[in-house]
Parts: sequence; C-alpha cells; structure tokens
Amino acid sequence: MSPATPDAVPDRQRQVEDDLVRTVLASFDDADDPRLKELMQSLVRHLHAFIREVRLTETEWQQAIDFLTAAGHITTDRRQEFVLLSDVLGASMQTINVNNAAGEGATEATVVGPFFVDGSPEIPLGGDLAAGAPGEPCWVEGTVTDTKGNPVRGARLEVWEADDDGFYDVQYDEERVAGRAHLFTDDQGAYAFWGLTPTPYPIPHDGPVGKLLDRTGRSPLRAPHLHFMATASGLRTLITHIFVEGDELLARDAVFGVKESLIKNFTRHKAGTPTPDGRAWPEHTWSRVRFDIVLQQA
Repeated sequence: MSPATPDAVPDRQRQVEDDLVRTVLASFDDADDPRLKELMQSLVRHLHAFIREVRLTETEWQQAIDFLTAAGHITTDRRQEFVLLSDVLGASMQTINVNNAAGEGATEATVVGPFFVDGSPEIPLGGDLAAGAPGEPCWVEGTVTDTKGNPVRGARLEVWEADDDGFYDVQYDEERVAGRAHLFTDDQGAYAFWGLTPTPYPIPHDGPVGKLLDRTGRSPLRAPHLHFMATASGLRTLITHIFVEGDELLARDAVFGVKESLIKNFTRHKAGTPTPDGRAWPEHTWSRVRFDIVLQQA
C-alpha cells in the first residue's frame, strides 16, 4: 500500500502532526546556547517537514536507521563514511559555498574529501610527493598571494592525491605514505613540486554510500583532481582542488566539487623532454600545470 499524499491527510491527522512539531520545538526552548537552539529547532522543522511530505513509512524509517548504522560500522580513522555521505548528497559542497563566499579574486574552495590525513612528510621546493606511487609524473608550480597581489612567504601547502590505480595511500593495507606531502612557499610566494597527473577514480563504493549510488543510478567516479590546503598567518585557510581540463567527468563529479575556475590545463610532454628542474623522464611522458593561489584575509 502506497503512503498517503500530503494533500490527502485528514485535518485531524494534520493537527496531531502539527502538535508534535510544536512540542519538539518547545523542548529546545531552554537551550543555553542560542545558536544550538536555532540549529536544533530548524533541523526539527525541516526533518518533520520531510517526513510529512513524503509520508515516510515505518519500514523506510528502519531502513534509514540501518543505513546510518552501517555507515558507522564501516567508519574508521582511515575511512569516513559519513563524510562520503555528506559529499554525495552535495551537503559538503553546499556548506563550503555558504562559508566561502566568492569574491575579491580569491581562489575558490571545494570539498576536503575523506582522505586528508594529518602528519604528512615535508618535501623541499621541487621535491617529489609521489614517493613511489604509480602514475605519470606531473610538475606543479605556482604562487601564493593575498587578494592585493602581495606574495605570501612561507605559506604551508598540504597536497594529496590518488595514484594511477585510483587509490590514496590510506586505502592500502600496508602502512605507507605516498601521494601526499607538505611544502612551504619561498620569499616570492612561489612553489613547485613533482606529483602525479590526476586520473579518474571512484570514491569508496563497497559500503552503504556505494549501495545508495548504485540503487539511484549514480556513478561513484570523481573527476581527476589534485587536493590542496593552503595556510598562512593572517589569511583564511583554503581547501580546494584543481581539475584536468577537458575531462569527461567534469560535469558529473560524484561529490559536485568541480568549479570552473579550478579547471586547469595539464600540458602533456613526450618522454625524454627536459623538465623545468633539468631532469628528464626518458621512459615515460610527463605533464605540467600552473596553479596560482589567492588567499583572503582571515
């Protein structure tokens, strides 16, 4: 039997439901923190409105509880299924949009994703963050400035990415660090390092979020990208990606993270072509990309 539509709900039943909403809202009236009160009461209004609009069945409610329970069970210190859920619902990206208003020429922010890990190794300018991870070498260079064009000396750049097989280091069983590192800009705000040319990969889809995507006909694939986190004293921390120009997944990234300003030209070079730091890769091709970062005032 299909649930009743909202228009078919009798007046008496509608009154019962309205009374419950008012009672639950009132239960938060004495919250000491005004912001917590605002958040909880708004959540209650929207949650109850959703339940009433779709006429949620008890079976569907139990399925939702089971889904969240499964997400909790699969979450570890190396995998965050709730971040994945937030990502595929667009909640992560919308929260970033709300909190990072575009303007002043600052670089746009995007999702952090579930694979950032504290404690990455430091590499020097021109160093190699791939650390043996498979993939095509990519020379990444650019500057960090503020919105007035002043170079930012000593800005810390955290960079992390998946390898050519579509995995981050934390997805492997062995304890290894590859495809992630941090470095600092020079006196002119410049930076450069070797990474890997980004390739498409699926978000982890062997858990409840993956099953949700499969049931709803959605792909788990992310558009190829390279993660950045830029921090500097007095300036707002930026978490962002750069994406590969021309890739077919740009319009259907699984977590809605693509922004036009973050799509960059990764120029491909033949094997043996001299690189910016004077070395040559005789055995394979390599790419080069420029990403100039502009940070807002804190």
